[in-house]
Amino acid sequence: LKKTLLDSWIKAINRKGQAIIYGPPGTGKTFVADHLAKHLIGGGDGFKELVQFHPAYSYEDFVQGIRPKSRDDGKLEYSIAPGRFLNFCKKAKSCKDICVMIIDEINRANLSRVFGELMYLLEYRGDEIPLAADEKLFGIPRNVRIIGTMNTADRSIALVDHALRRRFAFLQLQPEYDTLRLYHGRKGTIFPIEGLIQVLKSLNEDIRDPHYQVGISYFMDEDLGAQIEDVWKMEIEPYLEEYFFHDKEKIKNYKWDAIQARITP
Repeated sequence: LKKTLLDSWIKAINRKGQAIIYGPPGTGKTFVADHLAKHLIGGGDGFKELVQFHPAYSYEDFVQGIRPKSRDDGKLEYSIAPGRFLNFCKKAKSCKDICVMIIDEINRANLSRVFGELMYLLEYRGDEIPLAADEKLFGIPRNVRIIGTMNTADRSIALVDHALRRRFAFLQLQPEYDTLRLYHGRKGTIFPIEGLIQVLKSLNEDIRDPHYQVGISYFMDEDLGAQIEDVWKMEIEPYLEEYFFHDKEKIKNYKWDAIQARITP
């Protein structure tokens, strides 16, 4: 990624307090999020944590909720326990510098339900409001940043709640072919990368929808020459069979036997 773009992303994250890196599969969203987090921390006393959302992830997991706890007499008691984000914020309060929570696959959970009162606090940093379970005042520390990743092949941005959408900066990540060139150049591999790049460009033009393009991270492997056939047959072809389900001819054009000579002449 160009430095000017990364600088604008850093500014956006600091301006809003939270951002979502979105794009098709294999574009390195989590990798970029991790490096942005390290840059934001910048060698200070801050820290980063990663949590992965999934369909069963809840407000109780993220903010706070009632959880059973075994007592010495063998009975259960039900007490209010903080979730990942409350614990993260408590730890961040003791730091002077930026602390970053990375939420991987943020769109796989029901965001409105998971965030709850955070919907307000994400926009009004510095304010405090009572939480639902214990009515204790809570606010997001000013040194906290949130970076989410969103696979647009799973869920379009259009399906994200409008109220949530305006609270996040959205940073689009598309396949960066120059990154693939740089990777293999730095690693000194002898793989003929230009042939692969031309096939990927042709494939992504045929896919048309930028949310479903094939990314480059599948091919960032030092031993790509030995792995490319398996990667294509076992990871790329199944994805294309799903995407081109109603267009069998397109699938034929990108079967390994059809493109092998173009990739490994």
